Amino acid sequence: MDFKLELVAVPVSDVDRAKAFYTEQVGFVADHDHRVDENIRFVQCTPPGSACSIAFGQGVAETEPGSLQGLQLVVEDADAAHAELAGRGVDVSDVQDFPWGRFVFFADPDGNGWAVQEITTR
Repeated sequence: MDFKLELVAVPVSDVDRAKAFYTEQVGFVADHDHRVDENIRFVQCTPPGSACSIAFGQGVAETEPGSLQGLQLVVEDADAAHAELAGRGVDVSDVQDFPWGRFVFFADPDGNGWAVQEITTR
C-alpha cells in the first residue's frame, strides 16, 4: 500500500497576503480558493512539479502562524533556485554548502520556514 503525502497545512495570519506571497513571489500554482462559510476559507497551492500541495486559510490550521518550520522543496540547482526566488522578491539566503547538500532558505511573511535543497541524482 502506498501512503502519499499530498497536503500540508501552513498556519498563516493573513490569507490574502500568504496567497500573494506563495503565488506571485515563490511561484506556486493557486489550485483552489474556496470560502465555505464566514469561518472557513480554504486555499491550496502547489509548487511547480510537486505532487504535494500546501493549504492555508481561515479555519485550516490550528497552530500559531509562523510556527511551521522545516518544509523542504527539492531542486536540481540551488544557484538557479536562489536566482529565481531573489528575482521574484523573496528574501532568500545565500546558497549554503553543507556536507549533506546545498541549500537556500526563506520564510513566508509569518515566519514559516522553508529549505530548498539541491538534489541532482536520486
